[in-house]
Amino acid sequence: MSVTDRQSPDSPRRLDSHWPEILDLVRQKVAQQTFNTWFLPLVPSDEEVNPVESGVMGVTCPNHFFLDWFSEHHLGALNEAGSVYFAGKVGFRLSVAESSLPAGANILGSFPGDALPMDADEAGSSEHKTSSPPPSARLGQAIHLNPDYTFDNFVVGSGTDLAFAAATAIARNPGDRFNPLFVHGGVGLGKTHLMHAVGNAVAREWPQKRICYITAETFMNELIGSIRDNRTPEFKLKYRGMDVLLVDDVAFLAGKESTQEEFFHTFNALYDLKKQIVLTSDRSPKEITTLEERLRSRFEWGLITDIQAPNLETRMAILRRKVEVNQIYIPDDVIAFIAENITDNIRRLEGALIRLLAFASLTGRDISLEMASEVLSSFFQGNSAGPLKIADVMTVVGNAHELTVDQLKSKRRTQDLARARQIAMYLAREMTGASLNQIGRSFGNRDHSTVAHACQKIQKEMAADPRFRGSVRDLQDRLRERRV
Repeated sequence: MSVTDRQSPDSPRRLDSHWPEILDLVRQKVAQQTFNTWFLPLVPSDEEVNPVESGVMGVTCPNHFFLDWFSEHHLGALNEAGSVYFAGKVGFRLSVAESSLPAGANILGSFPGDALPMDADEAGSSEHKTSSPPPSARLGQAIHLNPDYTFDNFVVGSGTDLAFAAATAIARNPGDRFNPLFVHGGVGLGKTHLMHAVGNAVAREWPQKRICYITAETFMNELIGSIRDNRTPEFKLKYRGMDVLLVDDVAFLAGKESTQEEFFHTFNALYDLKKQIVLTSDRSPKEITTLEERLRSRFEWGLITDIQAPNLETRMAILRRKVEVNQIYIPDDVIAFIAENITDNIRRLEGALIRLLAFASLTGRDISLEMASEVLSSFFQGNSAGPLKIADVMTVVGNAHELTVDQLKSKRRTQDLARARQIAMYLAREMTGASLNQIGRSFGNRDHSTVAHACQKIQKEMAADPRFRGSVRDLQDRLRERRV
């Protein structure tokens, strides 16, 4: 049968009845991977068409980025195939599907990075299977989430409450509020846990959504690989087609101009489509040097919140949660001992607990305070000096502000002295395990409410002022070194 015999202008039919034969003509002209990625996701309209009369037929695309790229790079091939098939000059009108993933679309299944590697002859064969894997398999390949990190097992404390509240809010309605959400803080404080928890919550509530967790370094490496292998369209479609993009350690982008350029356009594409973006870093956007100003400003469009080192109560709660999950018994005094001696991050807390459990298991001994002191002495960076005392905090803070311990205890309230005293109270609360009453008595018999007010004020200033937060963290480092 000739090409002209395929369609009679006098008997219009729905476009989807012609579609398989039009695609066959396209398949003969383009590479198999290009066909799988850019032509299979197209969905023909169900309207009756008479191309001789109208010359234009409708086709829907998965998203706006797909439409823009296809129009520029592949629409000519489709128009040519349609003109050959209908034996006359015709064209296709592109639109975006109302559903984010129209029936028949093969978006996630077509990414080279999401599938098992193919041999060269397999990739180029016209008999290569193009059917999508099951939706659950495609989702699992796309999101790269750790199922162990959830909101349920995230221990919320005074240093994480705002970040936790924002994360749960966007998980309930991604793309609506706090976009992007930018969470920053030191190593081992729970930023990655919170990011995975967002992804896991969204995946449970909306299994059809496309979610991706990735580090900024992996984003850069995939970009380099796509350029090397001539797969940049697939790379762009993959990340700009996500409903939720979770990018860890975005400070890695600093100084990497080409990666920043690509991430800038990826960010814009997702933001314009009201897709949720979550970013983490060890620094706030203002503190990331050699980051392009246009990226910095976009990172600041949504909500910026920090995660601070957990206080004593939170550290003890984290340890108790770990103990409960593992169904083991550890005396409260041992939990308090570990929490008092490790103040900087959660990973070291967990590491100390694992070391203690391993020793108890290997020796068959019951866990006690004596054993914990013996086993964890080196882990505590020179524990022989014992836990920090309030007097240690006063000395370090006083030296930093050129004040004496007696001045910090005095009733004088000059501005510089009052500020230094509040910092010392905050650090005493965070790092010694002392109660508010104990701290108040040490600072000249002040009331516990005065100490509470000082801690709250310093926490607020640290959240609002990155430079001030850095100076307080420097004091924390000095106090830790004092124990070596």
